Amino acid sequence: MHGVIVDRAIYRDGRRTDGPADLSDALAEARASDNAFLWVGLHEPTEEEFALVSSEFRMHPLAVEDSLKAHQRPKLEVYDDSLFMVLKPVVYDSDKDTVTSGELMIFIGDSFVVTVRHGDGAPLHAVRTRLEADPHTLLKHGPTAVLYAVSDAVVDHYLDVCGELQVDLEELETQVFSPTEGGSGRNREAGDQPAAERIYTFKRQVLEFRRAAGPLAAPISRLTRSGVPFVQERSQPFFRDVDDHLTRVNEQVEGLDRLLSDILSAHLAQMGVRQNDDMRKISAWAAMAAVPTLLAGVWGMNFRHMPELSQVWGYPAALVLMVGAVIFLHRTFKRNGWL
Repeated sequence: MHGVIVDRAIYRDGRRTDGPADLSDALAEARASDNAFLWVGLHEPTEEEFALVSSEFRMHPLAVEDSLKAHQRPKLEVYDDSLFMVLKPVVYDSDKDTVTSGELMIFIGDSFVVTVRHGDGAPLHAVRTRLEADPHTLLKHGPTAVLYAVSDAVVDHYLDVCGELQVDLEELETQVFSPTEGGSGRNREAGDQPAAERIYTFKRQVLEFRRAAGPLAAPISRLTRSGVPFVQERSQPFFRDVDDHLTRVNEQVEGLDRLLSDILSAHLAQMGVRQNDDMRKISAWAAMAAVPTLLAGVWGMNFRHMPELSQVWGYPAALVLMVGAVIFLHRTFKRNGWL
């Protein structure tokens, strides 16, 4: 069980104390003190490992099931003995152009906070360190402060990821419409990967980001209103700040998605124009090849009563006619922009 518990401490007036090793004793000690609460952090617990924690803190079976199975949408649920919130931190790998999301579950109740982390990217260690460095600012306000600090850290990181995606999208836009794309729709510096494939790949990453940030709007908005159990009324301005940042994130993500759709549409239109040009060039060269073929076919029939066959100038005249027709067609197509 100790392996799955990443950190555990009792906070009194914002200051950390280790407290008893037994969870039941630690929770009783926190509830017996004024302005104290127990914070337990877990990482990917199994059902057996989580059973002790869930029984000690009297967690609802549905919330326990969500915490163990993961793959949840961001949400906020209120149960008799606790408040349960799911957040999805994201990590963006700019080298591989991939967005991956983890999951972070938070239980807050009477003098306790339990955080359950799945995957990477959860900012819990940084949040705990920041809170402990300035205990009089937030930690003294109890479990609500932890809920706010974690939510704020996750959403602020969303803004950072948005900025990185915007930079990479501008680079993608430049690559897609650069002269090196040529008629093939490929970019040599991008590993000869088709431009449409790169756009679709980027669009999938933006979609993964939207799945993390979009559904979180409703839970955060609910925390800005009064009447939420286990959440202090005076914390509403702080959650309104988080809600404002999340709104900016969702607007930016929506803008990225629209821009990607516009880039894809413009690229497909550009490819259509290029294919049109290619077809005109092919048609022009085919026409220039067809005229000599036609003339050669006529003279190649060798019927007995063909007047040209008995003329000395017949063969040179046929060659001159062929060359003249090709030159005429070439100049005509060139002048009209087909070649």
